[in-house]
Amino acid sequence: MPAVAILSDIHGNAHALDAVLADVAARGITEWWCLGDIVGYGAFPRDTLATCLGGATRLLAGNHDLGAAGRVPITDFSDDAATAITWTADALGDDGLAALERLMPMDVDADVALYHASPRDPVWEYILTPRQAEHALVQSEAPLTFVGHTHMPAVWQLTGADGLRPWPVDAGPVALDRGRWLVNPGSVGQPRDHDARASWAVHDPDAATVEVVRTPYDVQAAQHAIRRAGLPPGLADRLALGR
Repeated sequence: MPAVAILSDIHGNAHALDAVLADVAARGITEWWCLGDIVGYGAFPRDTLATCLGGATRLLAGNHDLGAAGRVPITDFSDDAATAITWTADALGDDGLAALERLMPMDVDADVALYHASPRDPVWEYILTPRQAEHALVQSEAPLTFVGHTHMPAVWQLTGADGLRPWPVDAGPVALDRGRWLVNPGSVGQPRDHDARASWAVHDPDAATVEVVRTPYDVQAAQHAIRRAGLPPGLADRLALGR
């Protein structure tokens, strides 16, 4: 099977998404999956949704997608997020909301399992600690599971002999040699690991590797679009800080 690009948490940032997909194509990768949160926060929800619907071969809904579609209460979000979700729902219109209505927060009907958040709670759980990662790996029956939601890349391995082991996300391809693996590709549109570059991952089934990739994009243009749309200014400010 050829290599696949794994994207997550695009959040209406068309500048970041376009840069990542150009990088994906430059690497000769023709298939990509998205783990959800296509919209929310950013100024281009129609563009990012259309790109994902037209290009991703596996596509999930994240909590912001579900919020925009009215499938989870808007009161579950922070004030800035709720403001952005309300604006996003208006911007998407009936057709866009209907498309979000059809998406699910998990896809486990393949050898590689996909969840927006976690196997225990596909919508809301943030996998941030070793204990949470271990619970997720025990819960998922797949040898390789991808999750998003935290906006921070991570690679975890669980084996019977060695237990849970975290792997560095900036050291190139990781060999998926033993045990079960949990990988978070980070966020395309709003990274939160103090690196403003878009974050995504490459899974090469033939080589049995996974690699977290960083792609620079026009952050200032994305910030300007958020401010011009009248969205909360903090959503623009944070892009330059990677948080």
